[in-house]
Amino acid sequence: MLTFREDAPILVIGSAGLDIIGRAEGDLHYGTSNPGRLRFSLGGVARNVAENLARLGSEVALITAVGDDPQGRQLLDQARDVGINVEACLTVPGEHTGAYLAVLDEQGNKQLALDEMRVIESISPQHIRNCRDLFGAASAVFVDANLPVATLAAVVSAAGRAGVPLIADPTSVSLANRLRPHLTSLFMITPNEAEASALCPHPVPHADRGQALDAARHLVSQGVDCAVVTMAEFGVAYATAQTSGHIPAVQTEILDPTGAGDALTAAILFALQNSIPIDEAVRLGASAAAITLRTSGSVVPDLSIERLYDQLR
Repeated sequence: MLTFREDAPILVIGSAGLDIIGRAEGDLHYGTSNPGRLRFSLGGVARNVAENLARLGSEVALITAVGDDPQGRQLLDQARDVGINVEACLTVPGEHTGAYLAVLDEQGNKQLALDEMRVIESISPQHIRNCRDLFGAASAVFVDANLPVATLAAVVSAAGRAGVPLIADPTSVSLANRLRPHLTSLFMITPNEAEASALCPHPVPHADRGQALDAARHLVSQGVDCAVVTMAEFGVAYATAQTSGHIPAVQTEILDPTGAGDALTAAILFALQNSIPIDEAVRLGASAAAITLRTSGSVVPDLSIERLYDQLR
């Protein structure tokens, strides 16, 4: 099993964009306008993971693509402000920065989401190869499945050549199969139940702890070192070749679920980088998710390892 290099940056690769989140103020009625509250914030799976890691204290480098527009400039400026290295990010003329639109019901549960991440297609395999020095210096590499298929394969190859752990987020059911050819190369994968269903021979029903554990174990049998299956308010199932288990969710108010899974992934990564055992790492991930659920935004601005432990206590 590959190990994390201490005191080295985590390289994060994938999507970044603008989050537009609407929460209904009553019952949702389809086919018409609904009263609600709208918020705008910076988002994208990779960007969220990168910011969470930086706020926890990791050194982070980000590879993403944004449009040559005010949103793209704001995104890169904010990343620099929190200490993320954005030298390998692309600003693409003629494209606009990606966006994610979600509709939540009155209880804060996601009912529908759309995303437009075409600008990410500008991250070519050659750009990944040009960033070989970032891979060579990395403690670990995180990637989300928004990348084009050929670019994703280039990331897998570059991480393998550098001998660093590769962590992947399937991102959505429609993108999860992009990771199937690379399972033997992954140190960790972090699907939710629906994404795990797309990668496993049997469906993973919501709230079925046994099936989620079976899915995590199946992914390990396919070559992944560590599989973490998130179950929203029903916790997290995880497995390695040595251990498996289930961590209950930290009970909390749900203000906005956007970014909770990204916070969980980042907290587990931070913990593993700092030699914290996987069982405790997953507990810290569940703590990060709970704090993010009650935050109006995709990333908790005052996230810290101390706050994660305080939440658990």
